[in-house]
Amino acid sequence: MSKSNLKHLETVKENIDKSNTLSEEEKSDSFKRIEEWYAEDKAWESLMAELSEISPKVKTVLADLGLI
Repeated sequence: MSKSNLKHLETVKENIDKSNTLSEEEKSDSFKRIEEWYAEDKAWESLMAELSEISPKVKTVLADLGLI
């Protein structure tokens, strides 16, 4: 994984964790998918698409970060 993707991944995780609009279940689901993606080394776009499917709130967090 490139250093820039790793940095983006950490930023996504931090912002999901800090979100006041996401439920604990949505956060947990997001973290699980991030960890699965990392383990499988999926393409960045695939991860963003999968995270966006969890909830419109997750999609908003990613959009606010300029990632989608």
